[in-house]
Amino acid sequence: MDRTYQTVGWFLAVATVAWCTVTRAEDGPKRGARLLMVTQSGGYQHASVTRSEDRLSPAEMAITELGVTSNIFRADCTQDVVKDLTKECLETYDIVLFYTTGGKERLPIPPDVRDYLFTEWIKQKGHGFIGTHSAADTYADYPPYWEMLGGTFESHPWNSHETVSIAVHDAHHPASKPWGTSFEIQDEIYKFKNWQPEKVRVLMSLDMAHTNHKEPYHVPILWVKEYGEGRVMHMSLGHNEAVWAHPTYRASILGGIRWMLGYEAGDATPNPEVSTNEDLKARQVHAASQK
Repeated sequence: MDRTYQTVGWFLAVATVAWCTVTRAEDGPKRGARLLMVTQSGGYQHASVTRSEDRLSPAEMAITELGVTSNIFRADCTQDVVKDLTKECLETYDIVLFYTTGGKERLPIPPDVRDYLFTEWIKQKGHGFIGTHSAADTYADYPPYWEMLGGTFESHPWNSHETVSIAVHDAHHPASKPWGTSFEIQDEIYKFKNWQPEKVRVLMSLDMAHTNHKEPYHVPILWVKEYGEGRVMHMSLGHNEAVWAHPTYRASILGGIRWMLGYEAGDATPNPEVSTNEDLKARQVHAASQK
């Protein structure tokens, strides 16, 4: 395991150490909670998860710093799922976070561990899962994964250099509250397939009316869901390294973690009407732009 040792403001080198010694927290707010961040790339490797020499990547540094500054969790980071993602070690964690790419052959979590993680560990045992950006571009060939996540990557019509407008649908959920009611950001935006609006609560979407490049469909940006006894969140933003340094982005991720750990309440009731309405508005805006 690449475990990170950190104090606020600076980072020590990545070190390989003994681990799997943390006792899982009790129900309710999870004091001393643990988060396992998986940043292995089985396909395209983003700069946000690329390590420089013996230092953690920008995304890994952001999450480990959040753990220290919030003082509600500690994060470990791995880029070796064969070695570090085992059933035994999963029992020491409360949340798993993916910033990953690749299918079953290229992101080779052992099949028994993969089945356990995405079904029993989350759905039956009540743990949390966070997907960031290309987590949706992972395991598209493994239905239990996208059934858990809520959708999978299809393409990115909005490239990383484009500035887009985002609408916030739920200003009260801890994950979306930091953003206010709307905002602009420069980042790569995904179009999704295998989308399941009847099973998720969309917290934020691409505001097609105020984004230059227009397409005739709904583009969810941030959503949450109850998955059996577990909780799931996916944040589509995070391609650009600068996004991970964005204070509001960090506050949003921390809000999702606080919700998963029971520190803040948040509604996860599915709101398929949001997808229906946003889809209709996108088609109207796109049609008007073609005249």
